[in-house]
Amino acid sequence: MTDLFASPPADTPPSEPRDDGPLADRLRPRTLADVIGQEHLTGPEGAIGRMVAAGKLSSMILWGPPGTGKTSTARLLADAVNMRFVAISAVFSGVADLKKAFAEAEAMALTGRRTLLFVDEIHRFNRAQQDGFLPFVEKGTVTLVGATTENPSFALNAALLSRAQVLILHRLDAAALGELLRRAEEITGLRLPLTGPAREALVASADGDGRFLLNQAETLFDVSLTEPLDPDALSKFLMRRVAVYDKDRDGHYNLISALHKALRGSDAQAALYYLARMLTAGEEPLYVLRRLVRFASEDIGLADPQALVQCLAAKDAYDFLGSPEGELAIVQACLYCATAPKSNAAYVAQKEAWKSAKETGSLMPPANILNAPTRLMKDIGYGAGYAYDHDAEDGFSGADYWPEGMGAQHYYRPVERGFERQVRERMDWWERKRRERREG
Repeated sequence: MTDLFASPPADTPPSEPRDDGPLADRLRPRTLADVIGQEHLTGPEGAIGRMVAAGKLSSMILWGPPGTGKTSTARLLADAVNMRFVAISAVFSGVADLKKAFAEAEAMALTGRRTLLFVDEIHRFNRAQQDGFLPFVEKGTVTLVGATTENPSFALNAALLSRAQVLILHRLDAAALGELLRRAEEITGLRLPLTGPAREALVASADGDGRFLLNQAETLFDVSLTEPLDPDALSKFLMRRVAVYDKDRDGHYNLISALHKALRGSDAQAALYYLARMLTAGEEPLYVLRRLVRFASEDIGLADPQALVQCLAAKDAYDFLGSPEGELAIVQACLYCATAPKSNAAYVAQKEAWKSAKETGSLMPPANILNAPTRLMKDIGYGAGYAYDHDAEDGFSGADYWPEGMGAQHYYRPVERGFERQVRERMDWWERKRRERREG
């Protein structure tokens, strides 16, 4: 289900939740089959499902947003394969705690008991501390299960990543969050005092976080109301802005899609409207900025190279000013992108080049353009006959740079809009010169 509750002490079975205990604790999953929203991992064909079926776990990193089930999944994994479960937090633990955990695991291994070491927020350990896991993971003293909300590529050592499989937990979607509310109503015997639209707004406000949703639901169960709350009343009651989405929308993903489409369609007014909808509803400004940066590359490209510069400058301005002052820079970037000439030529070229590279990745470049730092490489022809373009007429040699047998490809085809018109003229000029030099 969700990472909703603190871990009990190491190697102790979870106690039965009290009837008057926190709702999240009472809804704690008892088996992996009870976990909500991560079927791509826990199902029969998922990585976790396959490991459990085989009865053997490999070390892994569980990467996902808060409230998606990382801690619960780790404990249930240990139960499923009859392993000893030890949990530590990188926030509160240090080297001494790790040494103790490793020593206990080695002692238990002598008795034939395997240990699953769960490390919450593993990204908070520094590089040296992360290196400390390596010998114990390699020897099999512990099976490491780390949990992180940060990108493992940046937060964890390469050596540790090479010894652990990264599994991505998804933010809980509306269906999964709805199932959580259904289970909450079933276990309490109560009905949430909400209208249909307010229930949808409550789910949308959780933004994929099951723990947050259950905390909000518990607050609503504790009050007596004469009539159900609508979205406006719910927002006031919870003292938190609740994003209201019509039934045919799916939260901010639809709004960001609408913003992107309005920008692509050069409708500055509509783009500004959807930008305002997102920011006033509490959307993270840096998320919007990331999408604008992507748009500048995907839908404008070299038709107006300044679009990317404007978006990155807006990000710097927002970082410097914060909200609300910095939001004006986001507006400026949005309007610039909406009114800029459009081209997806670079985006199309990237996809075609990537496809070509995967299909011909073993072909060697021609020998004449290879560097020859050693005598042997010179002797076998590396660099022989290379034409230095700056010494050629017009600074252009017209040489063939493609692998032998592949032939020249044409991935990038500039459009007749904006700056790409000039780029196209240059490329056409070079292509004419290239033919002339080769024919000559």
